[in-house]
Amino acid sequence: MKVSVAPSILSADFLHLGKEIEDVEAAGADLIHVDVMDGHFVPNLTIGPMVVRALRGITALPFDVHLMIEHADSFVHAFAEAGADLITIHAETGYHLFRTIDLIKSLGKKAGVALNPGTPLAIVEELLPLIDLLLIMTVNPGFGGQAYIPSMTEKIRAARRVIDASKRPIHLGADGGIKAENAAMVAGAGATILVMGTEIFQSGDYAAKISDVKRRIGESKPAV
Repeated sequence: MKVSVAPSILSADFLHLGKEIEDVEAAGADLIHVDVMDGHFVPNLTIGPMVVRALRGITALPFDVHLMIEHADSFVHAFAEAGADLITIHAETGYHLFRTIDLIKSLGKKAGVALNPGTPLAIVEELLPLIDLLLIMTVNPGFGGQAYIPSMTEKIRAARRVIDASKRPIHLGADGGIKAENAAMVAGAGATILVMGTEIFQSGDYAAKISDVKRRIGESKPAV
């Protein structure tokens, strides 16, 4: 699979959020990552479906809405109707993951499952026939600008082996502390979606930064 760059709007300028999305699209972003936090599952509050609906009209890029929230089932319909293309839930908050994934798919959306750094891969093995994305959190979620946890590289490699064994076209995402300097390493370990927030939105030149990242991941060696 092609490796995609997904700017996370958690690190964007919220005063000019629409323009920020237009600018990263023009700069070469492949999809938009929308972090939804509830102040319970993670220690931060962010945005809701109304913001997604407002932003949907300004770009055709896919929206990956990452629900870092408890009781995700209660919000799947709202985010689907607002314009999400892919809805990612956390394995740690899902009491009935099959039911939630079925709900997402029934609404015509792609479904992803995210794992926190301390959550083992084994928890998603039974879900592989259903999901479209496995998202490995490479920081403890809640805030942008954190440092990448080095041991997550091996977890990405292990996830790549599990996905390849499933023989399904499941994207493998990495989220947290991804920078131009480690993007090739993460892509080389097997990630196909790199979620990047502060690295892009605080770069001062979105096009130059995304171009640099894509050049580096283009030169990386694929996972073996």
